[in-house]
Amino acid sequence: MPLSLRLAPSPTALSPTTGGFSPAKKQCRIPSYSGVATTTRRIGFCSLDYVKRGDSSVVRCSLETVNVSVGQVTEVDKDTFWPIVKAAGEKIVVLDMYTQWCGPCKVIAPKYKALSEKYEDVVFLKLDCNPENRPLAKELGIRVVPTFKILKDNQVVKEVTGAKYDDLVAAIETARSASSSG
Repeated sequence: MPLSLRLAPSPTALSPTTGGFSPAKKQCRIPSYSGVATTTRRIGFCSLDYVKRGDSSVVRCSLETVNVSVGQVTEVDKDTFWPIVKAAGEKIVVLDMYTQWCGPCKVIAPKYKALSEKYEDVVFLKLDCNPENRPLAKELGIRVVPTFKILKDNQVVKEVTGAKYDDLVAAIETARSASSSG
């Protein structure tokens, strides 16, 4: 069953001086999950449309839905990772943190995909630890690639470093059994 996340524009996009949308505002507000709202100018799944009506401009925030399907691996980035983890709700989330140049990452990738097809109650994500995603990699404490983080309720509960398939399967099984008993 696909998970969906719908993001809404903030009421702060309304201009108090004009009583409507301000053409000077070129941003949408996305709530962070530490309780503090974060504003950014470029969000991967938020785009702005400017519409000219008579002598005034109207800014609309056009938002896409982020879909995550079980049974497959979803590529994430620094902007989509936490919203997808939040949308996963009670589901276990497994994140593969890799780089394009990493040999062991390439070796375990097909096995990781096979795990996503085996465990249909788990959300499988992958993050390319390129310079653009460095802030998220740093936040998650990555030191080597590949690193697998297993999350439950927005918290990292297990970590497997290196291309250790058996350790990864054991960590997923442990998280699933803890989840079903808790």
